[in-house]
Amino acid sequence: MKNKNQETTNLNDISRRDFMKTAASGAAALTILPNFTISGLGHMAPSDKLLIAAVGCGGEGRDDIRHYSIAPKKNAEIAFLCDVDDRQSAPRRAEYPKAKYYHDWREMFDKESKNFDAVSVAIPDHNHAVVGLAAMQLKKHLYLQKPLTHDIYEARILTQAAEKYKVVTQMGDQGASCDGMRTLREWIEADVLGEIEKVYCWTDRPVWPQGIQWPKERPAVPKELNWDLWLGTAKDVGYIDNLVPFNWRGWWEFGTGALGDMGCHIMGPPFKLLELGYPTEVSGSASTVYNGIFIEGIYPESGPVSSSIRFRYKLKNGKDLDLYWMDGGITPERPLELEPGGNMNDIMGDWPGLNDYEGATLFIGTKGKAACGWGGRNPILLPLSRNKEINVPQKYARVQGDMDGHWWQWIDACIAGYGNMEVDSPFVGYAGPLTETVLMGNLLLRSFNIREKIKRKDPVYGEMEGFVFPGRYIDYKWDGENMRITNFEQANQFVKRDYRKGWGELKL
Repeated sequence: MKNKNQETTNLNDISRRDFMKTAASGAAALTILPNFTISGLGHMAPSDKLLIAAVGCGGEGRDDIRHYSIAPKKNAEIAFLCDVDDRQSAPRRAEYPKAKYYHDWREMFDKESKNFDAVSVAIPDHNHAVVGLAAMQLKKHLYLQKPLTHDIYEARILTQAAEKYKVVTQMGDQGASCDGMRTLREWIEADVLGEIEKVYCWTDRPVWPQGIQWPKERPAVPKELNWDLWLGTAKDVGYIDNLVPFNWRGWWEFGTGALGDMGCHIMGPPFKLLELGYPTEVSGSASTVYNGIFIEGIYPESGPVSSSIRFRYKLKNGKDLDLYWMDGGITPERPLELEPGGNMNDIMGDWPGLNDYEGATLFIGTKGKAACGWGGRNPILLPLSRNKEINVPQKYARVQGDMDGHWWQWIDACIAGYGNMEVDSPFVGYAGPLTETVLMGNLLLRSFNIREKIKRKDPVYGEMEGFVFPGRYIDYKWDGENMRITNFEQANQFVKRDYRKGWGELKL
């Protein structure tokens, strides 16, 4: 059967809908067999090396590719590289000259799917889902950077796809594989902390501009960047300076803000260790900026400068647990157990010797407190004297390489075949629901700027035009199973977005 896309001369004209139809067709099915054992079929593997197609070569993609290359078993090979920006890809192309290079992941999937076994994706959030789903529909194992997706709906679809297509999935949430996560689990199961009543999570993010207006200037697109491919599913907007390769995180059209950047890392430990599931309600607030006297600057395209959010969960024992998220310099109250002169972020969130504070998690239990850096790294008990007094035996095996092993265990699991080896951040049961929770916080923040125009009389300034914000300072009731806010309908517009024309709709 001839592949439809092979008849297309202009690959920029290959629509998402066309590609998905092809991926589901018999043509695609002819090329899905990997070069390792197919679980359950009893075939002997002709090779024990995983061939990886890397989509995204800069930033996190660079680090992902490096980790595959230094796997102790030498059982992974970068077979293909793909990036829309030649500036980002240039160093990787020099490092891996044998890896064929593509600009368009659709072209690479169409032409090369029989020549790789797995896909690694590290690109801006708004395009995670379309690439990830297409890879799984080709029966390719998938490593996808955090947060799993840009929208709640997308996270649900990718979770369902992982189960349907029976591929090994791992979210780029390396803290889930660190020794600290196992230590925390051992403390909790040994009842060192007692019953966990509250959890606090906070980060230094955003470390990029937020709470700002979309720039009016329209500079020329850099010649090395394919802007149309970079936009992908996003609206057709003009290029702005300092958007690529990093500041896109602060714009809702492309990124997921401070929560999206660090939420999976910092909320991951309580989510996994306390088996939290979907929140039942969410409330919170965000910073406001003013560009005149009593005139609030409303910049709905951009995330806030800072925010504070409370997620409420129903535990398996029927009790409620509140998890508090804070960013942009906001932190919880300083624990009384710390010495007055100690910097709480250095003590509770830093990695010893690395000066790498990016966030922290604090567990409040009936018998004590514990804190850790992002991803569960370097857990400590409070007061600090307890760390010398408490000695809980190791119960769980550690991952070889600590956080580095996060990438390596995915390689091993892919080679072992679906269902034959566990990974720490699979989409089903962990990464998918965790991402939905993180993005639920963003739904609140975006709803914070929903406004209605009114006229009012100020006692000092007289008649004024202003706005009311019906989405602020209310408690959002969340129906997790059906992905809906039940008490503020306008917020549901942020559960799922429409893709740009030519990029279809995300469906299994």
